[in-house]
Amino acid sequence: MRANWSRSRRAGTVAGLAFVAVASLVACSGGGSAGNSSSPSSSAPGGSSSSVDPSLKVPAPLQAQELLSNPCSALTDAQLKDIGLAPPGRVNPGPPDLCGWSAATIPENGVGVGAVPQNKGGISDIYAQKAKSAYFEPVTVNGYPGAFADMQDGRSSGSCSLWVGITDQLAFTVITSINIGQNKATPCRSAQKIAEAVVTHLKGAA
Repeated sequence: MRANWSRSRRAGTVAGLAFVAVASLVACSGGGSAGNSSSPSSSAPGGSSSSVDPSLKVPAPLQAQELLSNPCSALTDAQLKDIGLAPPGRVNPGPPDLCGWSAATIPENGVGVGAVPQNKGGISDIYAQKAKSAYFEPVTVNGYPGAFADMQDGRSSGSCSLWVGITDQLAFTVITSINIGQNKATPCRSAQKIAEAVVTHLKGAA
């Protein structure tokens, strides 16, 4: 029991670190303030927006209600095992809510994943902050528009933030915290691998 409790506590710490990173970019986006309790509540994703940049339009909106209600549903246990993360995850209440998992073999490493309903413009809100971001690199994840971006650049320390649009009004984020090991030098590669798994899982639920 002690080992499970310690792992859960570490997962919560990872999610907490991820929340700090994600909140900084959410708070600056056009979709609302992450620290303002009066922000609009989460709305059902889906549909289309005439204001969305055509290059950022989601090709096929994914069902995200379960992800919104439980961020730890982002990955299956089989996917977690394949990636090298240890279940169960632990939810760090937001907004936005993120689920944190620790690495199975190196508990000091981990990742936070969650939908970002505060950004009503989805991935477009992240692109709108390009000039203010410490780093910004467009990316496509399994056909879905995304970007590596954050207000602080922690990539050399093993932290990378990736955002992926899954509807024109909703994006999810993956934030790595890799403190030890060879993957510390390539945290964005790890973030993309996890994001690809999330999209694959959501496609199965669509």
